[in-house]
Order: sequence, then structure tokens, then C-alpha cells
Amino acid sequence: MSEAATGEWLLRCDGGARGNPGPGALGYVLVDPRGGRAEARGEYLGSVTNNVAEYRALLAGLDAAARHGADPLLVCMDSELVVRQMTGEYRVKNAGLKPLHAAARAAVAKLPRVRFSAVPREDNEHADRLVNETLDKVLGSESPR
Repeated sequence: MSEAATGEWLLRCDGGARGNPGPGALGYVLVDPRGGRAEARGEYLGSVTNNVAEYRALLAGLDAAARHGADPLLVCMDSELVVRQMTGEYRVKNAGLKPLHAAARAAVAKLPRVRFSAVPREDNEHADRLVNETLDKVLGSESPR
């Protein structure tokens, strides 16, 4: 299920790097149960891999959700890897992702009710746009996507 149920907060997260690794950014959009945007942010991360950027986006979004008291929360990401690692379907094998996964699990544990959904990239458009706008601003719009 990719859409929030009635009364549910929605967190859309995305991360990306131009090159892998390369200059990366995160983006997230937190939507309240009435459909209003509670918070949205893009942040430059420096040189990272795509998967590190995805986890950093998740961590930033979970922090925002905690600040807003988001309960229950549906997290939508277009990274199947991160979603499946967070739900326990996949193990985290990459040593560089293990501390980020542990931090994300700790952040989830602080929230009352959280569920995850892998969504197509087009359903995560706003978060993806924040990533690309942030990279364009830092790198210049002539940078390849």
C-alpha cells in the first residue's frame, strides 16, 4: 500500500548521488493526516553512494516525524533495498550501511507505529525533486543527472 490510511502521517524520502559515489543529497516530505505538508527539506551530503544518501534521507525524515509527533507513520521510499532492509526482509551486508541501518532502526523504535512501503520513483516525485534541486543549487544546473 503506497497511500496513507486515514489518520496516518506520510513520509516520502529519497536520496541520490551523481556518480556512485559522487555528490549526493537527501530529500524528504512529511505530510500530516489531513494532507498538509508539515515539513519538506533537501540537504547536500557531499560525496556519498546512492544507498548512503537513501539512508541519510530516511534518518532526516524520521527525525522530522519524531519532532512532529507523527503517529502512525507510513514511510514511502523508492529504494527497495532500504525498505527491505528496514522491514527485515534483507540483511544488511555492506559494512558502510550497517551503522546507518542501526541508526534508522533506533529512530524507528522511538516512534509508536511505523510501516514501510516501496513505491515507484514517480510516486516519490516531490522528494526526488528536492534531491535534484539541492544538487543543482550546489553543483550548478549543468551537472549531469
